Amino acid sequence: MARALLLRPRLLLLDEPTSALDVTVQADILTLIENLQRDLGFTCLLTSHNPAVVARLCARIQTYENGRIIDDEA
Repeated sequence: MARALLLRPRLLLLDEPTSALDVTVQADILTLIENLQRDLGFTCLLTSHNPAVVARLCARIQTYENGRIIDDEA
C-alpha cells in the first residue's frame, strides 16, 4: 500500500486489506486508511468479506454473487 501511495493515485484498490490480522492491527490499518484517504483525497475500491470493514470505510457498497450485482447501496 505504501508503494502505491507514493504515486499519489486518485484511485487505490485494496483487496482484503485487513484479512489475517488480529483485531487491534485491523483497527490500526482502518484508521490509517481513513486518515490517508482524508489527507490525500483518493477514492478507495475495496474488496472484503468483513461487513464491519466495509461499513467503516465505504460510502457505497455493492454486493456480488456469481459475478452479478445483487445489491447496490449508497
